[in-house]
Amino acid sequence: MFARRSVPPTAPAPEPAPGDPRRPAGPGVELRGVAKRFGDITAVAGADLSVPPNGRLGVVGPSGCGKSTLLSMICGLTGPDAGTIDVLGAADAPGRLARCAWMPQRDLLLPWRGVLANARIPLENQGLTRREASQRVRPLLDRFGLAEFADHRPAQLSGGMRQRVSFLRTVAADKPVLLLDEPFGALDSITRADLQDWLRAMLADEPRTVVLVTHDVEEALLLCDRVVVMSARPGRIVASVDVPPYAGTGAAARRARLADPAFIALRDSVLAHLESAR
Repeated sequence: MFARRSVPPTAPAPEPAPGDPRRPAGPGVELRGVAKRFGDITAVAGADLSVPPNGRLGVVGPSGCGKSTLLSMICGLTGPDAGTIDVLGAADAPGRLARCAWMPQRDLLLPWRGVLANARIPLENQGLTRREASQRVRPLLDRFGLAEFADHRPAQLSGGMRQRVSFLRTVAADKPVLLLDEPFGALDSITRADLQDWLRAMLADEPRTVVLVTHDVEEALLLCDRVVVMSARPGRIVASVDVPPYAGTGAAARRARLADPAFIALRDSVLAHLESAR
């Protein structure tokens, strides 16, 4: 079973200084008239989004509608062909990249590195030594139920465990904006629910701005405070639904939420928008 909290909480981090990429400035994530083409194919057309600092936005839509392309543009790995993107006050690609940690659909683990060595890559890229990076990451291995597999290489892990390592690596980057592309899609239902609960608890303790792409409408409604629906390609935002907050974390709170008639009605509303967006 996945261990959500097996290490003592750490002291709150000091407030970032002005100019630090982790200090909120303006909107968390804002897109205005963003479009992206690949040759003759328009992947995204006129996308407008606004996520407040520490807000959590879920993005759902048909396969191939440009959801992953949207994340790639937000973090600066792909440039838009039209429109503007702002991430915590940064409009240029390097500035956006400095503020974002992106978890792609594929785990992209390095096969010659073990779990710990894969998870510390973003910290090494920030200039920490391997020893310093390992010291920062080891406590997270416990939280993710991976402590006993620290030296295991990807080929020795199940698909679900590889996905956990990928998620751990994203969190370990310690960026203020998390871009999650189907983060739990390869997991079994029990581990998936545990990681959803853990993410809610983590964001309650350590708020981040989150953009979550998922095909699971219930997951989007459980984890986010707003959900937008994208149309079939070319992707456009065709609906936006605010999600009322709910108290508590853990399995009991999640089960109660899923059984709530108001939640069921909200889920059905988003599903109806999805059906009309095809």
